[in-house]
Amino acid sequence: MLTRARRIWDVIDHRVTDEALALDRRRLLAGIGLGAAMAALPLRARAQEGGELIAPELYPGERNPAFTLDRPLTEEKIATSYNNFYEFGGSKDIVDAAQALTIRPWALTIDGMVEEPMEIDVEAVVRRIPIEERLYRHRCVEAWSMDVPWSGFPLKALLDLARPLGSAQYVRFETFLNPDEAPAQAQSWYPWPYVEGLTVAEAANDLAFIATGMYGKPLLKQNGAPIRLVTPWKYGFKSIKSIRRITLTDERPVSYWEELGPSEYGFWANVNPEVPHPRWSQAFERPLGDFGSVPTRLFNGYAEQVAGLYSGMDGEQLYR
Repeated sequence: MLTRARRIWDVIDHRVTDEALALDRRRLLAGIGLGAAMAALPLRARAQEGGELIAPELYPGERNPAFTLDRPLTEEKIATSYNNFYEFGGSKDIVDAAQALTIRPWALTIDGMVEEPMEIDVEAVVRRIPIEERLYRHRCVEAWSMDVPWSGFPLKALLDLARPLGSAQYVRFETFLNPDEAPAQAQSWYPWPYVEGLTVAEAANDLAFIATGMYGKPLLKQNGAPIRLVTPWKYGFKSIKSIRRITLTDERPVSYWEELGPSEYGFWANVNPEVPHPRWSQAFERPLGDFGSVPTRLFNGYAEQVAGLYSGMDGEQLYR
């Protein structure tokens, strides 16, 4: 009999199809009583508190009124306990495993086509660039969504510290590589470390955000501490977690998922309800904590701010 090992992305399929909803972790919680099951989650979600959180006194920062939502925020205990972080495993329940990650000190390198290459500690960055709070929608390619109050600063403000050269066309992001702390990284058949990329124009857009906190406090490890990208008009896998290196370049980066599954995942990954994933529809999404579904919006509802970035690019696969 022919068999094959499960690929890391196979987890996605049985979390989005109707047939598999009975296996979904949130469906299980419904069966046993959501309130009782979720009551213990804040303790686990905050397992790292008490030693490694970076500059907690700076949070949440002043809320920016230009970035608000027309639907309720996701409960913190859900958003901090239902996480994709494949370095720590393929399930959503990676909170405990992620606590092995050492986040302090955390050196961030900005290099490549810049006037001032630098290595700077994230705590110094947080204390140098003013923190603000923004409310953003987050849409996963798996067809679930959440609505989060992120704290941090515009990506452009971070890149400006190194003064990118005019010849740079792309921004390449790379996360940590430490299989001693992140056991899935010992699986050499996957293209670790996790890599993502944006164009310079995308990186300069007002929506492109560097998050160092959420829900009024520093990021927890399972959510990408101590520093992550947030691009709310794209599918969530573009918002790379626990960034170690940012490189300005004239070569388009090949992202982790693009290298792993090029027939299913591309460079652009812009949200579009009319363009299905090869294995499921993207027309609807399931907000975390809500057992119903809502229609997905073009560019996740941010078309007015970002559609112009892609004019004249009809030959590109912009929506996967």
